[in-house]
Amino acid sequence: MAATALDAVDRLALRLLEEKDGLAVLGLCGAQGSGKSTLAQALLARMGARGVASAILSIDDLYLTKAEREALAQDVHPLLRTRGVPGTHDVALGLRVLDALAAGRAACLPRFDKGVDDRLPEAAWPAAEAGLRLLILEGWCVGARAQAASALDAPVNALERDEDGDGRWRRFVNAALAGHYQALFGRIDALALLAAPGFDVVQGWRTQQEAALRGGGGSAVMNDAEIARFIQHYERLTRHILAEMPARADLVVALDAQRGVTAVRSR
Repeated sequence: MAATALDAVDRLALRLLEEKDGLAVLGLCGAQGSGKSTLAQALLARMGARGVASAILSIDDLYLTKAEREALAQDVHPLLRTRGVPGTHDVALGLRVLDALAAGRAACLPRFDKGVDDRLPEAAWPAAEAGLRLLILEGWCVGARAQAASALDAPVNALERDEDGDGRWRRFVNAALAGHYQALFGRIDALALLAAPGFDVVQGWRTQQEAALRGGGGSAVMNDAEIARFIQHYERLTRHILAEMPARADLVVALDAQRGVTAVRSR
């Protein structure tokens, strides 16, 4: 997967840099475990070898703090305690970072520590240099669009059925995605999608990620039952992205269950 996907995303990034002066923002979307973070790092290395000032901002690093999500859980819905879905990110923070970079200024890039489930203090954030040419904005829902209201009526899994019976959580998430997230995603100049063959592979991919964390001594590692519940938070929107985004993404890299590339489509 690596070389073919990297070459395709690299071509898209180079085309974008040719077409746009100043900061160019490349969006990279992919389900959990699809390899987008690894791909982003490989693209960053290629750009660095060419002398192109580049940086990565993961939407995961924009998560609200633990205290902020606890307040949402108390005020809106208990499921918002779990990071991940739209409504659990500090979109305004992301926009401030993009504003600074677009103006040619240096900016500190937020970082979130999943081991403690909280944002790192600002003193620990790395800096993106002034005059940045390429920002890779990567994440599982980067560039996503909201669903139609009628699509929210029926639960898609046991989590929604048992813990969101009235649909309040999923409607909050959808409204957030339809609102200020579109301002953030509107800054994307080109969008690439790593398309899983279906949501059914995501649990296996996420389990592999946790196994790697376990081997590395990660401090917040889930067991298989916890993973199965966790990914249900993401199921609705992941399925929607796989159905809706390929028709409008600038690049689609189709993957098989082993993350091998089965097709590359660009426009």
